[in-house]
Amino acid sequence: MGPVYVLGAKQRELLFKNEEEQRLYESALILRLDPDRGSADVCVEYQSPPLVRASDLSSSIFKCGTLTENNFYTCTSTEVLIFEVPEFKRIGYVSLPCFNDLHHVTPTQDGNLLVANTGLDTVVKLAQQGKVLAEWNVLNEDPWSRFSREVDYRRVESTKPHRSHPNFVFELDDEVWVTRFFQRDAVCLTNPEKRIDIGVEKPHDGVAFGGRLYFTTVDGRIVIVSCDTLAVEQIVELNQIDNSGNALLGWCRGLLPIDDRRIWVGFTRVRKTKFTENLLWIKHGFQDVERPTHIALYDLVEKKCLTEIDLEAYGLNVVFGIYPT
Repeated sequence: MGPVYVLGAKQRELLFKNEEEQRLYESALILRLDPDRGSADVCVEYQSPPLVRASDLSSSIFKCGTLTENNFYTCTSTEVLIFEVPEFKRIGYVSLPCFNDLHHVTPTQDGNLLVANTGLDTVVKLAQQGKVLAEWNVLNEDPWSRFSREVDYRRVESTKPHRSHPNFVFELDDEVWVTRFFQRDAVCLTNPEKRIDIGVEKPHDGVAFGGRLYFTTVDGRIVIVSCDTLAVEQIVELNQIDNSGNALLGWCRGLLPIDDRRIWVGFTRVRKTKFTENLLWIKHGFQDVERPTHIALYDLVEKKCLTEIDLEAYGLNVVFGIYPT
């Protein structure tokens, strides 16, 4: 089935059980996993420099990225990093005062970058050298109506609660789209009349493959949408495929379609946090069992799990993205 890259972070030893994500992870990781050999190699282990962190305890974590033929684009909460693959030589870096809780970066068709600036509920388009070219508030408001251009938001630990929490950007027919966590949808920022109603739960991802868009929802569903009609074609209930004794699969985020029927999906161990509204999707009837952070390969036609890899065994405690090697 071939090796994959997995993006996320290593968890530090906890002083308090209720530690929030912004202080939970000691180093950002990119792993190269070979499912056939049962092996894993660390491609990148990284800690954000002090000048772009709110404190010495702030997490270092790789959020969602994009892999092209030669380059791997990824972000921490306050930085955009570009690596040349497969050597993972760093060839690009941007960190701006407006960055807070970044969740995704992707190159555009015109050679620039789109960044989900989650902490400010915005999407930023910038040149690869860092010049800001455009800014969108994802609620169609003035991007700076709630925030100040005079503040260095890299030094602000959290701006939560967010009003929208945009977390994944993509282009479709030369238009800019973003998923909105709390609105349970994806919206077109360059043509606000266009919207994809995901509806069933809070989404992540928005991966285009074979004429369709694949979204994950946090409760373990894959929502498949037609790129042509923007209509939902199928909703796959992963909890019904892989119930594992009725335990929670985990916080579902990150996917990689292999072909028309096989797809890798990522799950992060569910932790109870102060922002309990984000966990309301945990349905009555699930056992209070924390499954480890893992990725699983599903056959969407046969409706079965083909294989599963425990990422915690390789030192990765949160997963944000899965990419082909």
